[in-house]
Amino acid sequence: MRFPDPSQLSIDTLPEQLSLPRWSRGVGRSSLDVTIRPPGSKSLTNRALLLAAIGPGESTINHPLIEADDAQRMLAAIQQLGAKVEHDEHSVRITGTNGRLLVDPNNSTINLNNAGTATRFLSAAALLADRPMTITGNERMQQRPIRELGDLLTTLGATVEYLKDNSSPPIRITPPDDLSSIPTTVEIQPTQSSQFVSALMLIAPMLPNGLTITQPNGITSESYVRMTFELLDHLGVQTQHSGDLSVIRIQHGMDRFVLDIEPDASGATYWWAAGALLPDTLVRVLGIDLSKSQQGDARFPELLEQMGCTIVTGEDTIACRGTSSLRPIMCDMRDMPDAVMSLASVACFASGTTIIRGVKTLRVKECDRIEAMKTELGKLGVTIADNLNGDEDTLSITPPADLRSPESPVYMDTYDDHRMAMSLSLLALRLDNIVINDPKCVAKTYPGFYHDLRRVYDPSDVV
Repeated sequence: MRFPDPSQLSIDTLPEQLSLPRWSRGVGRSSLDVTIRPPGSKSLTNRALLLAAIGPGESTINHPLIEADDAQRMLAAIQQLGAKVEHDEHSVRITGTNGRLLVDPNNSTINLNNAGTATRFLSAAALLADRPMTITGNERMQQRPIRELGDLLTTLGATVEYLKDNSSPPIRITPPDDLSSIPTTVEIQPTQSSQFVSALMLIAPMLPNGLTITQPNGITSESYVRMTFELLDHLGVQTQHSGDLSVIRIQHGMDRFVLDIEPDASGATYWWAAGALLPDTLVRVLGIDLSKSQQGDARFPELLEQMGCTIVTGEDTIACRGTSSLRPIMCDMRDMPDAVMSLASVACFASGTTIIRGVKTLRVKECDRIEAMKTELGKLGVTIADNLNGDEDTLSITPPADLRSPESPVYMDTYDDHRMAMSLSLLALRLDNIVINDPKCVAKTYPGFYHDLRRVYDPSDVV
């Protein structure tokens, strides 16, 4: 079975079910050296889009992730709220609203589908709106909790109404009449999502008195909070913080900016994982420099190195070469939760049980990713145990002693979750008869994923 023709691999032409062949180089063929540049970081793109939309003047964002559904939702929303947007293939220019989002009373509902980042960030930005606005999304988004953020917005003077239940979108947010009356300090307990914290940090420069955030009892996914802080600092916002980020001070004021977005490290984890599964292939990711990256997932290769892989770093590249004898590991992935599924696909071929901490936030992603992994990897005989020893933040992955290709096709459900689709596709690098249901869901963050996967099969086949 051959990999599908490139003409079948665009989002518009992908079939409802994508049959992937087992990767095979053939006898006597030399090893491969493949270089892939993932699209721009979703996390950095959405942060930058919001900052440009609420800031002054025209800002320019180079190499953003604007072709993905999440970013398209954010772009449409900020235009609906008064920002002016122009873009070409490589950049987007946004004229901001200078701290006051404009809500059309006849069109005050923002529908963000299943874009979680945009939902959290724009809910906080509703503090800056000139009238009430409603945030909603698709069926899954209406199941994802947002009450913790709603309570924080209430503390800051907003009125938050839950229109369906008491914890999830749709929500109507009425901003305070006087932004100068907003408290200058807010205390945050550990939250289900770090995006609740980042959302407040992003709007803080446009609050008349700035904002001090204290987190005395710990931080969820600290790497993402640090990413937000470092981005604000990079853009010239006046900031201060304690070393552990338990206290963050962000002062009023922000200028227009020009920003280059680095490739998405979460998207890069699939290619490093692909390298881990292919002993005679070196898979390089271009555009990420570990010494400079603001993304926690950029450290994913360190976990693969613990599993026995070879990691090669160069100027602006990080590469992985796999091994035929992968080792199980114990690791903490609280700072890179989106990479857990990538590691799980590699762990299926390790020689024992892999134990992962820092996974509880996976319950409230695009799907319940822990249950999804248990079900889908279970189709291959892989056992995933969650709530390990009563700890909801820990799971284990135990593959069969000798994981072999199934005799009949195994249909992998993706739950309308881009990261499930991409991580499960990696299994075909070692196994026959893997079929991905609804592969189009990768459009959320990586529309060209299957084109790039084809390059791992034959790098001369796709430019």
